[in-house]
Amino acid sequence: MIQGTGSNVGKSMLVAGLCRVARRRGLSVLPFKPQNMSNNAAVTVDGGEIGRAQALQALACGVEPHSDMNPVLLKPETDTGAQVVVQGKRLTSVRAKDYAALKPKIAAAVQESFQRLKARADLVIVEGAGSPAEVNLRKNDIANMGFALAADVPVVLAGDIDRGGVIAQIVGTQAVLDATDNAQIAGFLVNRFRGDPSLFDDGYHLIATRTGWPGFGVLPWFPDARLLPAEDALDLAPSGKGQVKVACLALSRIANFDDLDPLKLEPDLTVQMILPGQPIPGDTDLVVIPGSKSTRGDLAFLRAQGWDIDILAHHRRGGRILGLCGGYQMLGHSVADPDGIEGPPGTTPGLGLLDIETVMGGDKRLARVTARHAPTGLSVEGYEIHIGRSDGPDRARPFAFIGDQPEGARSPDGRVEGSYLHGLFTSDAFRAAWLRDFGVQAAGVNYSAEVGRVLDRLADHMEAHLDCDGLLALAR
Repeated sequence: MIQGTGSNVGKSMLVAGLCRVARRRGLSVLPFKPQNMSNNAAVTVDGGEIGRAQALQALACGVEPHSDMNPVLLKPETDTGAQVVVQGKRLTSVRAKDYAALKPKIAAAVQESFQRLKARADLVIVEGAGSPAEVNLRKNDIANMGFALAADVPVVLAGDIDRGGVIAQIVGTQAVLDATDNAQIAGFLVNRFRGDPSLFDDGYHLIATRTGWPGFGVLPWFPDARLLPAEDALDLAPSGKGQVKVACLALSRIANFDDLDPLKLEPDLTVQMILPGQPIPGDTDLVVIPGSKSTRGDLAFLRAQGWDIDILAHHRRGGRILGLCGGYQMLGHSVADPDGIEGPPGTTPGLGLLDIETVMGGDKRLARVTARHAPTGLSVEGYEIHIGRSDGPDRARPFAFIGDQPEGARSPDGRVEGSYLHGLFTSDAFRAAWLRDFGVQAAGVNYSAEVGRVLDRLADHMEAHLDCDGLLALAR
């Protein structure tokens, strides 16, 4: 089990790389994360949803993602509450202060999923959540040391030297853990070193001496990590230096933002996340309103940033707009939530750029789909993960067809488009045709193959700098 000294220290990437290392050695390997908090979800082969980081790790293992790989997924809906997904299906929504009381009830599901994975593979590599140093959360823990002890899984503690203070990160974690938890830790490693790793030799030995834990190496910065799906939307730096500029809004409850990952590989595009408080640049060609876990809440957030004014000005200048899932819902005249599924019941005015209205209700739609893009007739592989139905006159001009059923909507002039399809840009032929409409010649990259090549380079990188033999030998 890879645990971290904090959030965002690279645990997901380390697990993905180690999974690929093990697979290349002929082992059948599966990833597991007991509990994840993310609105970036993937639809699994068994019709559930898990964190997309675990879907990437499954790809590194050469298997289809399954709901057992992330049995508890927390999807934040507000600053103090989240939807709780257990073994792929929505269980309930809870306030943060009430979640601790729920954990003992779902601990059995975590162990059940873990045992099923163990029965399927030679090796299971587990990712922790946050940090075990959050000892105030240790009671009834199912994400870090509580899980590791219950399942008897050895732990390697990863620190992030790039954020500074890595000696204190690792030594301090040992200092706050009790003796039983510390005994479960089998060693440490240091991640994201920039420059000559030998310059950290003294610090590395100091950590080993102070903790008594063996070290498994110092992993230099892996620049190609930017080509893999990020766990946090705010990790997405601007990409490309092309003349065609794409601006994606960093909504407060942004979901499935990796929809744009394939566009990062197109050199003729510049893809930029617009952070809260920043205006949408006036020279933007395409504004993307991404998915959201709280459509009405993020409509209010969007307006608080003044983005509604920027979007309408962009539209008047002849600019293009694409809304995906929650972003599609926002483009209509209204979003109604009569039953309070995503928050207090009520109706919120939309941006009015598509002649549709949305009503929240019914079961969550979780499905992998093959669609046909309406304007080009090209096949689009994607997935749906949403609550709500949208309808109105612009649905007569669908974005795509699923079978013979229309999907999404387009404005009469085609400059405003909306779709419930996630992952659509991974379809290379569709992406190329869609970009040609902007006057952009696609680079001809096979996106899925490129992700596979990056995972192989990550495995090479880890083999060169970490004691991978030692890490794999820890398994029992």
